[in-house]
Amino acid sequence: MEYGICNLSIIPLRAEADDRSEQVSQVLFGETFEITEWKENWVKITTSYDNYTGWIGRLQFTMLGHLAFKKIKQTPPPLTHRAVTQAWKITNNSVLYLPMGSSLSFLEGTTCHIGDDRFEIIGEIGETENIVVTAISFLNTPYLWGGRSHFGVDCSGFTQAVFKLQGTHLLRDASQQVNQGFTVNSLKETKLGDLAFFDNTEGKVVHVGILLNNEKIIHASGKVKIDTVDEKGIYSEDLKRYTHKLRAIKRIL
Repeated sequence: MEYGICNLSIIPLRAEADDRSEQVSQVLFGETFEITEWKENWVKITTSYDNYTGWIGRLQFTMLGHLAFKKIKQTPPPLTHRAVTQAWKITNNSVLYLPMGSSLSFLEGTTCHIGDDRFEIIGEIGETENIVVTAISFLNTPYLWGGRSHFGVDCSGFTQAVFKLQGTHLLRDASQQVNQGFTVNSLKETKLGDLAFFDNTEGKVVHVGILLNNEKIIHASGKVKIDTVDEKGIYSEDLKRYTHKLRAIKRIL
């Protein structure tokens, strides 16, 4: 088995080995993956964090040895906690802008050692904020299918990113996340940080958001925003109508 690690700010993870193929997710700086197939300018990978499969460009990462891969798996590295963290790439005197939740792999002091490159983290690395502060920091982030950062995020990428900063591992898609945690029977029994899931007309879970209380939800729909929620679902303050039908509530934290 071969392994790799992201040495760029964000890599698009695509459904097929084609620049025009849809972005199904993203790989953030310092995240690792298994390489399962090589194809011309592309490699097929399975991410370590959420076991997601897709294609990335073969010039968008660096190889990682088995022992180094195993070390990161056993001892997850610290994460960046600000919306954007600057990293000075010492080898060519350039700057990378790392999204929240990037992994500071092989960190020694304030320097990440990834392959032959050295990345000096500029400023304080920061500490974990509470779930409200982290979630609110995403407000007005545009919706982006497959996105996982403040520059664009989808509904489950948003919940995954927020919970990642709380040290809680969520899977990638809403249809996967709904199978985690414990069921909460009604909105009246909810608490801050519970996840609310919503389905389509076929009964498939297609949306997720974070409950701030039993009346308000923060979620990514067009943009990250706060809407009203009740037993029927989400009532959009922008559209003045219900947009999502409530399916389930789960407690993860």
